[in-house]
Amino acid sequence: MTRRETSRPDMTLVYDGECPMCRRFVRLQRLRRDVGELELVDAREQSAARRELSALGIDLDEGFALRIGEQWIHGSEALHRLALMSTRSGLFNRLMARLFASPSRTARLYPWLRACRAALLRLLRRGPIGNLRR
Repeated sequence: MTRRETSRPDMTLVYDGECPMCRRFVRLQRLRRDVGELELVDAREQSAARRELSALGIDLDEGFALRIGEQWIHGSEALHRLALMSTRSGLFNRLMARLFASPSRTARLYPWLRACRAALLRLLRRGPIGNLRR
């Protein structure tokens, strides 16, 4: 049976659907056609992806997660990989590709992005995702 027959997308991105910055990012992000289908999953909703990440001990409050094939990538590495796969169409995608094409630069910038997200969620009175809480 091929991947298409099982209807599992090539990639899955699990992000915080209550974070305006995160929602904007996933809406504006455009990937090259040759990388395949990307499924978007809100981390605040119960899903198979969220359960799998929780079982793996991946904290979605620390960053989004990207599944490529069978491998989950988290945080700055996920952002870096998305930047490498993005199109260069539009100002947003060119900027993201340029900013996050370097893994070391992405690793240095990611904590700032996480801090901005945390501050924004506090201002909006949104609680944590809490996928690792029992």
